[in-house]
Amino acid sequence: MTELAKLRDKNDIISDVRGKGLQISVEMVKDKTSRESLPPEGVAEIFEDVKDMGVLMGKGGLYGQTSRIKPPMCITMEDANFFLAVLNRSVHNYLERR
Repeated sequence: MTELAKLRDKNDIISDVRGKGLQISVEMVKDKTSRESLPPEGVAEIFEDVKDMGVLMGKGGLYGQTSRIKPPMCITMEDANFFLAVLNRSVHNYLERR
């Protein structure tokens, strides 16, 4: 969660990181000031990018703007670091295309 919070702090479209245990959510918005949900097309771009890099996430939230991360109990630090790198890269890819 600490590393996801760092991603939140340096990316304008990640507004919230929350969770308990291995059930974690990352909420995406157009910008942190308005807190308006990221459009479904934007969320879909990020999800597809993450999937293409080998990570599966779930969708949540009223508009599908929340990524649900539910790793298996056997997750390793290497797996967690890989996920963080993939999420970071796909957010940057989205921001570059925007």
